Amino acid sequence: MENFKQIKIKTTSVLQTYATRLRSFRWNARMYLVFTIIFGAAMGVRRLIFNFFVLSLGYDEALLGTMITVHNLTALLAALPMGYLADRLGRRLSLISSTILVALSVIIMVSFPKAWILVALNIVFGLGMSISSVTMGPFLMENSSETERTYLFSFGSGLQMAAGFVGNWIGGYLPGWMGMTFNVDAISSTAYGNALLATAVFTVLGVVPLIMLRNPNIKMSERSSLAPMSYLKDHFGQISKLVLPMLITSIGAGLIMPFMNIFFRNVHNQPDPVIGTVFAWGSLAMGIGLIIAPVLADRFGKIQVVVLTQALSIPFLFILGFSPFFVISAVAYFIRLALMNLSGPVYQTFVMEQVEPQARATVASLTSMASSFGWAFSPSISGWIQVNYGFRPAFIGTMVLYAVSIYLYWHFFLRGKESIFKRKEAVKLLRS
Repeated sequence: MENFKQIKIKTTSVLQTYATRLRSFRWNARMYLVFTIIFGAAMGVRRLIFNFFVLSLGYDEALLGTMITVHNLTALLAALPMGYLADRLGRRLSLISSTILVALSVIIMVSFPKAWILVALNIVFGLGMSISSVTMGPFLMENSSETERTYLFSFGSGLQMAAGFVGNWIGGYLPGWMGMTFNVDAISSTAYGNALLATAVFTVLGVVPLIMLRNPNIKMSERSSLAPMSYLKDHFGQISKLVLPMLITSIGAGLIMPFMNIFFRNVHNQPDPVIGTVFAWGSLAMGIGLIIAPVLADRFGKIQVVVLTQALSIPFLFILGFSPFFVISAVAYFIRLALMNLSGPVYQTFVMEQVEPQARATVASLTSMASSFGWAFSPSISGWIQVNYGFRPAFIGTMVLYAVSIYLYWHFFLRGKESIFKRKEAVKLLRS
């Protein structure tokens, strides 16, 4: 009974702290969260059905891998130029431009679905996502204080995943609704194409809260901007340590994650509504993980949470890829998503806090490049592997690369330091 009271007191205290942090969010942060809900829902639908749309046109996984590579390669190469552009345009106009580019790319791809147009418009999509990626970190830093910063990063990501839950669920049924509306098969290119057009229109609505953003009053010394190349040279060691683990993680993720809908269809023979439901619950699991992330980071430390949660995700990745039973594979997918992605905004906050304000835009561009690198090259490799050998070699490659990145997080930031992850802290975190 006494233990129950203590748990109740601790839970109440955590919830009160969380509520206090949420109430302290500034106007710009709140408008950004509204945008996140709209954009997250639209991208949830797109993420589920775009691959199916391409395959329904008669193209194969190899072209699909090329398209994923092209849009991520664009995001990789454009990160620094888009960082300079975002500085010139300002945060608000950058986010608006990004949203419009993403919506237009989808509309044109669906309207003119030739192979070369699909590839070319994935470049436009990559540019749009690149602008958003390099703008988000500095924008959130400029519109938050140290007290609620981790909560804002994590809550924003969690909210996007929760919106993705709705988008994934709708995406599983939207082609069927479009099929009935246009009297075509639910897995036809017409049904998928019109479903994507609907998401593009919904994406444009995200411009409304962005228009309502205010210009924050920030001292020049605290403003994020693209630092000169001399800064990168002088801080090469520090920045390399911050970026390298993300780079290796992205290489591993790019082998598997863009193809999860294809995996569930081809390996477990599941229809679109079931896959949409799996993706939806996966997004919800990820959202829950992201929302509790700042509480864990406050209690145990940011890097400690990154190392442990990512390490725990690897066994579930193995179960996901090798279980012959769909239900077990799906449950492992949920848990793996929650664990692996829980640490994302926590580490992003950590990275932004390690560099001077004037260099945050530069580092945000570099981390965006690192995140895009693996997704730029791995999907093409994975597409070839899938055609010739199936999914299992790709899963093995992902697990190995994840293990390497986890070791680097530990080696760079915890090994030999007073903040090293003590065994008792790990046990406490596992039990909490």
